[in-house]
Amino acid sequence: MEFTAKQIAEFIGGRVEGDELASVNTFAKIEEGKKGAISFLSNPKYLHYIYDTESSIVLINDDVVLEKPVSATLIRVKNAYECVAKLLQLYAASMPKKQGIDKTAAISASATVAEDVYIGAYAVIGDGAKIGSGCQVYPHAVIGDGVTLGEGCTIYPNVTIYQGCQLGNNVTIHAGSVIGADGFGFAPNAEGYDKIPQIGIVTIEDNVEIGANTCIDRSTMGSTIIRKGVKLDNLIQIAHNVEVGENTVMSAQVGVAGSTKIGSWCMFGGQVGLAGHITIGDKVFLGAQSGVPGNIKGDQTLIGTPPMEPKAYFKSQAVFRRLPDMYKELNDLKKQIEELKKK
Repeated sequence: MEFTAKQIAEFIGGRVEGDELASVNTFAKIEEGKKGAISFLSNPKYLHYIYDTESSIVLINDDVVLEKPVSATLIRVKNAYECVAKLLQLYAASMPKKQGIDKTAAISASATVAEDVYIGAYAVIGDGAKIGSGCQVYPHAVIGDGVTLGEGCTIYPNVTIYQGCQLGNNVTIHAGSVIGADGFGFAPNAEGYDKIPQIGIVTIEDNVEIGANTCIDRSTMGSTIIRKGVKLDNLIQIAHNVEVGENTVMSAQVGVAGSTKIGSWCMFGGQVGLAGHITIGDKVFLGAQSGVPGNIKGDQTLIGTPPMEPKAYFKSQAVFRRLPDMYKELNDLKKQIEELKKK
């Protein structure tokens, strides 16, 4: 499918500089541009590539000033990164979706399955499960007893959704993720540990995307809740009875301990760790590898363990690098003091 610069500009509200009839049929990074491709430039570090790229069209921010002419047709927009996201969504939506039920799929007679779904080879749909219109359940996925999938959900290969979990509309879960495994609940006794049965569920609201090999545990009672619009990266652990607020995003390897409440519009970098039974306010931004032992009020940007403001953190790190020298100086001073005492 081909689109001209004029058509693209009209769709994203941009302004063409160059050939309005220049056409593209694929995407490419600006440094790997080729004829017939559209690229984008949003990071100033990549500006030098625009003068040599072979891409036919480049999306570029309105405020970028070029030092010399370029061969590509430019489409100037307010935010090139946001616009390329819209174009990629349009491209993905134009791709044909799988439909039909593979003959090897195991579907319970008591399950309710909409007519326009895709269920791949060896997928399992349990007793009383409900699969909404337009859902895509890829091979070897397991949809447990009593699970509900709303409309337009995409469940990639080898995903397991345990019994009773509830998913809203347009939820995407990538390969290998596990939704609704038991929360980590054990009570110590004289001989070891007694398992605390986890009788709750996981509730995932609309427009949530969950990365590969991420685990969200079912609650001890009630529900672990992922609110609408949340985006989780790969390899994230969400423990039992956690609540993640609307439109919060987390990078890979974040770990959230049990019963923690996270506000809306938060952003957590890779390997952030949160203790259990704490509350994180709205719009909290945590830098990578931050360790959070207690509550955090909203509207803050923090980094480190325990988290602190970035300026204070980097000052502390500067001191930390000098600790070996400071330790040596301290020992030298102690020796000098001892010598003075002897005199």
